[in-house]
Amino acid sequence: MSELIDELLADASERMSRTVEATNAEFASVRTGRASPSILDRVNVDYYGAETPLNQLATINAPEARLITVQPFDVSTLPAIEKAIMEADLGLTPGNDGKIIRLAIPELSEERRKELVKVVRNIAEEGRVAIRNVRRDVMQDLRELREAGEAGADDEHRAEGELQKLTDDRVADLDAHLKGKEAEILEV
Repeated sequence: MSELIDELLADASERMSRTVEATNAEFASVRTGRASPSILDRVNVDYYGAETPLNQLATINAPEARLITVQPFDVSTLPAIEKAIMEADLGLTPGNDGKIIRLAIPELSEERRKELVKVVRNIAEEGRVAIRNVRRDVMQDLRELREAGEAGADDEHRAEGELQKLTDDRVADLDAHLKGKEAEILEV
């Protein structure tokens, strides 16, 4: 096969892998029954008029299985951080002692667990769609190469087969991550 086709396949592989990583990172921000600092990744604080990620304003730890602590670098930001956590709709109520914010992670109800499973399935589906979009784009590029006479029909067909295998592998990776996350959510 031509170098152009190899480059297209390498690019597709890279883009699909990044999609799987991004989807996995989104999975981490979904709350499970355990304390994990990553559930606060989506929280942005209004810091002197600028939306700033919480992890740039404070140290976030999970000292116990059901507790997250947020220790701001600047104590004067405590009220703004507390407000941002409340507005993030994480189902967590911050408690503050003037120096540190404590977030107790409540036990998830069965109904809430099922809702969270639906949320992660939607995230996974978005990831699958993104992977298929990469495949579609590369298929289009392969077709254009053949039409321009830079690749033969046999090369195009072989490359499409490799591309489909690559797509199937990445979707399987994503599904494996999804299965793990579902098990984590449903674990009592």
